[in-house]
Amino acid sequence: MANRALVAGVDSSTQSTKVELREIDSGRLVDRTSAPHTHACWEPPVSEQEPGTWWEALTACFAQLTDANRSNVAAMSVAGQQHGLVLVDEDGTVLRPAKLWNDTTSAPQARDLVARHSAEQWAERCGSVPLASFTIAKLAWVLEHEPELGDRIAQIMLPHDWITWRLTGAHVTDRGDASGTGWFDPARNELADDLLGLAVGDPDNWLTRLPRVLAPDTAAGAITPDAAAALGLPESVLVGPGTGDNMGAALGLGLKPGDAVISLGTSGTAYSVSRTPTSDPSGAVAGFADAAGGFLPLVCTLNATRVTDTVAQWLGVDAAGLAELALAAPSGPNPPILVPYFDGERTPDLPDATGLVAGLRNDTTREELALAAHDGVLCGLFDGLDALRAAGVDVGGTLHLIGGGARSKAYRLRAATLHGESVTVPDDDETVAVGAAVQAAAVATNRHPAEVAAEWPLGRGEQVEPPSGIAGDEVRARYAELRQRSFPLQSD
Repeated sequence: MANRALVAGVDSSTQSTKVELREIDSGRLVDRTSAPHTHACWEPPVSEQEPGTWWEALTACFAQLTDANRSNVAAMSVAGQQHGLVLVDEDGTVLRPAKLWNDTTSAPQARDLVARHSAEQWAERCGSVPLASFTIAKLAWVLEHEPELGDRIAQIMLPHDWITWRLTGAHVTDRGDASGTGWFDPARNELADDLLGLAVGDPDNWLTRLPRVLAPDTAAGAITPDAAAALGLPESVLVGPGTGDNMGAALGLGLKPGDAVISLGTSGTAYSVSRTPTSDPSGAVAGFADAAGGFLPLVCTLNATRVTDTVAQWLGVDAAGLAELALAAPSGPNPPILVPYFDGERTPDLPDATGLVAGLRNDTTREELALAAHDGVLCGLFDGLDALRAAGVDVGGTLHLIGGGARSKAYRLRAATLHGESVTVPDDDETVAVGAAVQAAAVATNRHPAEVAAEWPLGRGEQVEPPSGIAGDEVRARYAELRQRSFPLQSD
């Protein structure tokens, strides 16, 4: 067993880095570690982070592994938070803190980009209509507000690209994460220089600053001696192309067309995989690529577990205590309803919105408020599944509930209640790291990631059944009525 070949899957999220070591052949988990991220500025609408904190957390994760396990790592890959903007000069110095996906300061730039190139044209060209979260809007913001950086920018990266660059020295990305920038066409697998030009002017001066887009089964390269020494790894380690966190999770679940995912993290996502590209001019569905050569139509909400964390603080409990309160809520008529737009919202596109609670009475209980917080987050994501259906995406298969929020019994039970059918909670809740490990195993064995995913025991989990006698569709209808009345949208 001492010489077993291992791969390392890295999940670099907003709040922490997680590393899983798995056996290449079987996918069996050998070890896992985590380390928090620091050096963040999170004062909505601003959300920024020093990229160096990702590297510090990565080295801390590998330091927790045994020498024997580190010495047997043959390959690694990184799945990172999507959309973030990292700007590097010709000496490799990061020019400013990375703007993260949930930074909404670039909402005016996103609106301007859509005004100059219609929503229909954006959806046709890159599968998505850019919002404040998209990298292209963040780049436009930097060039408008910090123009002195323009000539100093030598390389533009996403968070996972920057970590891969630190590992290999290669300025590369993958089509999955690239599809969330706003300057990549996932259907044609090519850079959309015309879209890039809307943000930067003459795109010819900027195309060389973008990373090269790798195929799903192409390695970024071998780890550098410096990076190997920092992580305690052999210098023979191969590094995969990496991908975005949602793409990594889909790969880690072994997701098949028709299956769907609701992910409960800092943000919330609802998505599926598809063999054909999606183009939604309404902007609700982002037509991303996946990490296996297909597509990942996705709806993202800005507010998920931070909402329940905040309500828990209001009520003087932790997340587990809030879940207990929610599960103890009385089943009386017309309980309070919460629309969770605490930090604005991405889908629907309401960056300046705030949260709303309706139906409060003198006899409203703490338990009812706890339940409303969980239901408000979930109802927004079930609206996302409806948007996928409206865009022609098949989501009639297994519904997986993943992310940190999926550990909560309240979120699990309420998801099944609102769905009206069973939901599957995977046995391994670090699906992003699992997907990165699948990708690492693919480059180590010269196979396609889909082949590895088909061989590893992925997607198994607990089946959570909806309780009898509770009408989840009534809760969703009341939520939809409040949302439409308070935040009317053109499509309503």
